[in-house]
Amino acid sequence: MGDNMNIYMQEAIKEAKKSLESASGGPFGCVIVKDHKIIGRGHNKVVSLNDPTCHGEIVAIRDACQNLNTHDLSGADLYTTGQPCPMCLGAILWANIRTVYYGCNLEDAETIGFRDKLFYEMMQHQADQLLHELDRQSCYKLYQDYQTLENKAKY
Repeated sequence: MGDNMNIYMQEAIKEAKKSLESASGGPFGCVIVKDHKIIGRGHNKVVSLNDPTCHGEIVAIRDACQNLNTHDLSGADLYTTGQPCPMCLGAILWANIRTVYYGCNLEDAETIGFRDKLFYEMMQHQADQLLHELDRQSCYKLYQDYQTLENKAKY
């Protein structure tokens, strides 16, 4: 790795190499930084854990949240070797991460067989075909019950 590389991206690359060396998933690694300190690390573990949600970003978010004992990563920055997929982007937004820096883009991921770009396109054009409201009134009762809770998470 060159001296001119960002130090946090270098750490994300090290995480991605762990994924490759262990054959646990794709070439994706991630670190989360807050106040110039790495608070979370992760690499792709989809294959090794048989879990399609174990992308590097998700693993790093879980690690950071456990390390800080919070679900709110406001003020943190995320460094990842690949542009986040829609699932990871959703988790990044829910975690209140400030900035995302990525190495390779969606087109790069497509050249090695990953469908991230397709998923973004599907979300833009096919969500209505995928999503169907069902039993809203019964489910809405849960939302009303949630509103009455005193100790609820702030999002």
